[in-house]
Amino acid sequence: MSDEPILPDYGRGGLTGVLAQVAAELVKPTAMGSVKRYVVVLVDGLGWYGLQAALADAPYLAGIFGDGQRLTSTVPSTTAAAITAFTTGVAPGEHGLVGYRFRWAAGRGMNALTWEGGPDTATGLAETWFQRLTAAGVSVNNIARAKFTDSGLTKVAFAGARFIPEAGAQARVDQIAALAVAGERSLTYVYELSLDHVGHAKGSNSAQWRETLSAIDAFLEQLRDALDSDTALLITGDHGMVDAGQRSRVVLEDETRLGTDLEQVEGEARFRHLYTARPRDLAARWAAVLGERAWVQRREEAIEQGWFGTVSAAVRPRIGDVVVAMRADGALLTRQWPGEMKLIGMHGSLTPAEMYVPLLIDEGK
Repeated sequence: MSDEPILPDYGRGGLTGVLAQVAAELVKPTAMGSVKRYVVVLVDGLGWYGLQAALADAPYLAGIFGDGQRLTSTVPSTTAAAITAFTTGVAPGEHGLVGYRFRWAAGRGMNALTWEGGPDTATGLAETWFQRLTAAGVSVNNIARAKFTDSGLTKVAFAGARFIPEAGAQARVDQIAALAVAGERSLTYVYELSLDHVGHAKGSNSAQWRETLSAIDAFLEQLRDALDSDTALLITGDHGMVDAGQRSRVVLEDETRLGTDLEQVEGEARFRHLYTARPRDLAARWAAVLGERAWVQRREEAIEQGWFGTVSAAVRPRIGDVVVAMRADGALLTRQWPGEMKLIGMHGSLTPAEMYVPLLIDEGK
């Protein structure tokens, strides 16, 4: 694989372009016999290369992988940024969720998944495809675990979709199939989080990860069998994953050369947002200390290179004055969040393993 950063495609070759194509088919069918209903399953943590290496454990996905498309995730390659890009069709620089954590206000960090530190009223900066499709008369549903019902991320990234708490086990297959045919034209979005959770805890190269992928594969095959011939099944991921090596981990508080002039640290172990009054000096020092272990860019450089897509004036201050993306299997940890120390699988950076995700389509005809 390339040792150069994989730059995101915020057009048809990336996650941002998928629902635009689905919407075009649902709102203005292009031909007789066009698909009237779509079920889209997003498997958190399903990367292109991770899946490719484990196809023997996923026979259903293996059968459709050859016709699949390799898409790019977002920068950073993390859930809040990528899923919101997927549902809105715009890059993080426009939708505003520029990472797992980022600066929301001076000295105040925000967790985009839990909404801790974020605004009391969760209002998105970009209209979602769900809002557009609902306005066009399409039945739109979002199926996920009940705990996400009123989350800030749900309100921003899934505005316009009817939230349906997922049923358990086999009942979920029946639930999805019934919702898909509830309207003449429908889009049913399904979120599957177990692969990402196992990857973080056990590693993306672990036996547990492959066992979880096998269970998801069986679920997807059952789902395809339960859907009617007018319903297409789309399967994708938000990012891939890298297992951080023990020798490749840097603890910020233990590397005294990195802390000077540093006002605030956000992001996650594979992608850090750094806030400082002296970005040029900070970037030069971090680049010198980390060397080939990281890509270090000032905000202006990262924006110019297209990392965050078009960046609005409202979003610009949320991006670190300096951003640091770890290369290979490196991780930049901080004791501010001790839970990071326990993770094995991580993501957020611009490596192929993290940036490439699959788009697999089974029309079932």
